[in-house]
Amino acid sequence: MAGRGSRLRPHSLTVPKPLIPVAGQPIVHRLVKDIAKVLKQPIEEIAFVLGDPAFFGDDVVESLTELAEDLGAKASIYRQDQPLGTGHAIMSAKPSLSGPAVIAYADTLIRAEFDLDPNADSVIWTKKVQNPEAYGVVKLNDNQEIVELVEKPESFVSDQAVIGIYYFKDVAVLKDKLQQVLDENVMNGGEYQINDGIKRMMADGRIFKTGTVDEWMDCGNKAVTLETNAKMLGFLSQDNEDLVDQSVSLENSKIIEPCYIGKGTVLRNSTVGPFVSIGKDCVIENATVKNSLIQNQTSIKNANLDEAMIGNFVKYDGNFTKISIGDYSALE
Repeated sequence: MAGRGSRLRPHSLTVPKPLIPVAGQPIVHRLVKDIAKVLKQPIEEIAFVLGDPAFFGDDVVESLTELAEDLGAKASIYRQDQPLGTGHAIMSAKPSLSGPAVIAYADTLIRAEFDLDPNADSVIWTKKVQNPEAYGVVKLNDNQEIVELVEKPESFVSDQAVIGIYYFKDVAVLKDKLQQVLDENVMNGGEYQINDGIKRMMADGRIFKTGTVDEWMDCGNKAVTLETNAKMLGFLSQDNEDLVDQSVSLENSKIIEPCYIGKGTVLRNSTVGPFVSIGKDCVIENATVKNSLIQNQTSIKNANLDEAMIGNFVKYDGNFTKISIGDYSALE
């Protein structure tokens, strides 16, 4: 979680990207809970790798600790002091790298249902994609074992893209290989990468299998975050989750589902939905809002919003449509 999420600015200027809510819950909260569902076994510890304490402060630590404890796990907090890549970030959590473990990047969401292969030393989660040349993909042998990782292949290797979630039967093996990578100063693009540790495990004959997810949803920038919000609302609606808090006040207003609307929010002379998430204690007045994501304690008036992403404590009064406004902004 150590990155600053620059592609999602201005929203990630004041809130770390993994804590930006999508469909009513922070991205990292949804990701951890979804992984827990797939694992189908108790989780002892969740280790979070954060960046600068000035940005990832006590409130972030408190939120993550609560998330872990809700799942019956201990929370461990680590800091990556320099942005030196995925391998370096993982090694920042060195004391926690033993036994069976999942490693996940915190800016992606999934929908998946599969059993971990007990014969595999590691499982790399993948998603079938239409344009594999744009991704890192896995190369499989005749036994459907992963034998190579190929970044943005110019010729066809496979259509299974690596999504950034990994299972290791004993993550200490990866730790030993990544320590070698660090000691030998093996860098790609100026960073230490998890792939260099994985490739060394493969060279030792470790068995890697794929775990294919049904949905892989990115939260890297505004456009894909809104798309992910819409998809997640659809899934939650299919799961019959109650997405509109009972305290929401409807005054001459209509909700077109699916929508998430948080506690204490007031809709006045407005139509909201479909595919809208609104946080707690907001006021939406004389407005039409669809395909949008609005955070907490924000006031929207006289608006016709589509594909809008609006932060916390915002005051917006106007007739713009496609907007992206960060926290504590005012357009009046």
